[in-house]
Amino acid sequence: MGEAGATAGLWWPEAGVCPSPNHDARPLGVEPELIVIHAISLPPGNFGGPFIGQLFTNTLDPQMHPFFAEIADLRVSAHVVIGRDGRATQFVPFDARAWHAGVSSWNGRAGCNDFSIGIELEGCDDRPFTEAQYAALVRLIRWLRERFPRLAAEAAIAGHSDIAPGRKTDPGPHFDWAYLAGQLKGDLTA
Repeated sequence: MGEAGATAGLWWPEAGVCPSPNHDARPLGVEPELIVIHAISLPPGNFGGPFIGQLFTNTLDPQMHPFFAEIADLRVSAHVVIGRDGRATQFVPFDARAWHAGVSSWNGRAGCNDFSIGIELEGCDDRPFTEAQYAALVRLIRWLRERFPRLAAEAAIAGHSDIAPGRKTDPGPHFDWAYLAGQLKGDLTA
């Protein structure tokens, strides 16, 4: 169960809460209309450690791994991370702007952080995601769609690679878009 009362904003009750300082307010009047699926593992290809949370809370020790020296100064976040076991941790409330998309555009509209929700799946481009992750992702998407009607369109879900082509590759070729669509079938509007 999440600790939604611990901080202001909209939090998913199923997620643990680990507030990130790496967010700000969405532009006035802008609500989420896109879900961006990401993949992350730290160090690359390794799962289960505390390092994703440390990156998103600016506490990653650059001495712990050579790769960390390259990324320790980044100020990034996602709204939610779903671990390999399906457990979710929320870092930014959904009504705030997480810093997950970087330079991006969707359907000709730049600055996807303004109007999107970033969901990180613990994983990498060269490995399949777990059933537990897909199950949690489906529950989260359904919960979000109840709160943000614009997320109910089929086109409201994209990969990081779709909004930042040539710059990002996640969630990668092992993300099963057809499986996700099948799980959400009947939930979508045109």
